[in-house]
Amino acid sequence: MQTTTKGIIIREQTIGESDRLVTLLTADFGLVKAFVRRAKTIKNKNLSATSLFVYGEFSLYRGKDAFIIDNATPVEVFFELRADIERLALAQYFAQITYYMAGEEQPAPEMLRLLLNSLHLLCRGKKDLSLIKTVFELRLTTLAGYMPNLVACYRCGTYETDTMSFDMQEGCIYCSDCYRNNALVVPLSVISAMRFICFAELNKIFSFSLAEDNMALLCSISEQYLLTKIEGRVTTLEFYKGLFS
Repeated sequence: MQTTTKGIIIREQTIGESDRLVTLLTADFGLVKAFVRRAKTIKNKNLSATSLFVYGEFSLYRGKDAFIIDNATPVEVFFELRADIERLALAQYFAQITYYMAGEEQPAPEMLRLLLNSLHLLCRGKKDLSLIKTVFELRLTTLAGYMPNLVACYRCGTYETDTMSFDMQEGCIYCSDCYRNNALVVPLSVISAMRFICFAELNKIFSFSLAEDNMALLCSISEQYLLTKIEGRVTTLEFYKGLFS
């Protein structure tokens, strides 16, 4: 079987002396693992088009054990990421958690669009990195099927109070009258921002602002909530945080 699809390479691994196993995130098929034969050969026509963070059109055919990339045409290479270690590290983090959250043979058009939009913002340098990171984490978790219940208080149905509580493990909110001991008390503005990230149209989710302290709280919540849904170490996050230590 041979097919053509557009996607972005989010993972690469050297196999043997010259082959490469890459993982694509595609709109049509979700995660696709495919071999690039003789990828390290200078004369290989697919050398530059099958590197990490390349978004392009890929011609795939199924071999005996896995897909093989027959031809690749780059559309966007996100070259600017390589010029800044912090932005590159954040892009690598996005790629790793996408790999954990996406499914094989499950269409993922919105997840692909989220990743592409986020990488474009990293390249442009006009948005705060903490905002891009926070929005990506929470929206990715939502698209993966783990959207927190932010509609109203889980216990009594109250839509909002001046302060509310977010239960990290259960992924739900409580009003001030229904506070639970294991939930984190947060201002209403943070809950409103979380609702916006989860429910707004994809092209609008980066268009909001919060006071500095509330933004820091939102960043902590989105990261911790994401990590409750992932098994194992997220090494790219450790590296990213290590840049500031």
